[in-house]
Amino acid sequence: MKHQSISSLQEFRDKLSKYPDSFLFVYKKGAQQSDCALANLESLANGTIKTPVFSVNVAEVRDVHPAYEITTAPVIIEFKSGEPGRRLKGCHQPGALESFFKPSSVTTGTEDGKKQKQVIIYTTPTCSWCRTLKDYLKNNRINFREIDVTKDEKAATEMVKRSGQQGVPQSLIDGQVVVGFDRNRINTLLGIKG
Repeated sequence: MKHQSISSLQEFRDKLSKYPDSFLFVYKKGAQQSDCALANLESLANGTIKTPVFSVNVAEVRDVHPAYEITTAPVIIEFKSGEPGRRLKGCHQPGALESFFKPSSVTTGTEDGKKQKQVIIYTTPTCSWCRTLKDYLKNNRINFREIDVTKDEKAATEMVKRSGQQGVPQSLIDGQVVVGFDRNRINTLLGIKG
């Protein structure tokens, strides 16, 4: 996928004034996680993402990440109306990246009809809490993407790097990691009442 390199904060602000709905990919060339994220981003087919994607290598450009309080790389930030919003940290498989760029438009059943946050859950077939989590999300009309870590070794490795834990279920809700079936945190992140 094509992304346009940015060489300064002023250049990015100029782009943002022209494309207020866009994505910013911040990485550090030569760092393992960043190189992985860059390769996976570039492996997405051209035309998959209609919104402009701008990239910044923090090893060369040092004024962009402080302006947006970015303390870790790699990270992708979605900008809506020129304002930073959702963030996806770390290296993700192309499928998870595509889900971030094109989140589900299924609503959570709320009266305001807002778009649902992106939800990815990491599971195994024998995990009873995984089934409980999936049932809970389905009962609350939450759309999610499931990744079986017994069949996807790379996703399992990414999951452990992201959370520092091997246990499942793990959820990634708009870039926020939830380990286990933490109903209160899930409710808060997804706006589920009760």
